Amino acid sequence: MRDFTLVIYKELLQSAINAGYKLTSYEDYIINGHQYPIVFILRHDVDDLPNNSVDTAIIENSLGAKGSYYFRVVKQSLHPDCIEKIKDLNHEIGYHYEDMALNNGNYEKSYHHFTEKLKLFRNYYPVKTICMHGSPLSKWDNRLLWQKYNYNDLGIIGEPYFDIDFTKVLYITDTGRQWNNTTSSVRDKVKSNYQFSFKSTNDIIQSFNENKLPPVIMLNIHPQRWTDNMVLWTKELILQNIKNSIKKLFVKK
Repeated sequence: MRDFTLVIYKELLQSAINAGYKLTSYEDYIINGHQYPIVFILRHDVDDLPNNSVDTAIIENSLGAKGSYYFRVVKQSLHPDCIEKIKDLNHEIGYHYEDMALNNGNYEKSYHHFTEKLKLFRNYYPVKTICMHGSPLSKWDNRLLWQKYNYNDLGIIGEPYFDIDFTKVLYITDTGRQWNNTTSSVRDKVKSNYQFSFKSTNDIIQSFNENKLPPVIMLNIHPQRWTDNMVLWTKELILQNIKNSIKKLFVKK
């Protein structure tokens, strides 16, 4: 079976459910996580092709799962109709912020931009969590904004790169269309005590089936990669391989 299809994504979620995990959003984990003995936090970075995110949201809703969908403000991500559809499927909406990159590292402009865009997203959903966009081609790490400002002052209760202890929470990400591949990831990295090596989604499914995974996991996927349309699937594969080659140059720096 081809990887990064909706068919195998549903199998992944079902394997977690069969293993007893609560599948939920980051917001819900912060508020109610203490009630869940084992939990699978579903995070989605909507970088592009937001209709793909609607597809994953539908699958999750059909399984009784809830996820977090972080939208950028660029035109390839910010589609109000998709945001509304995903919200109506009982998922969390958050801000996938890249304000430092968009404002060339100017703190004041970046913070003003952040607050204005946060208000925009709160027209659709009472946003409580945010997550940085890696902006791999920019020299600015968007998380630097919080060296000068505090997102808690804006009613934000969580940013995973700051508010999750990834030495205790397993982080699994498809950045670069590969699982936890640090050679093609500029900023989507965490300090972890776990040594799992997943070559494919089937490896993760097998680990769930064999009860080998820890009790708290955050899964980060980019739904643009996940489709049953073989034309779009092949296009994403080719484009991502090109992007990975470029990003590897930044990682080496």
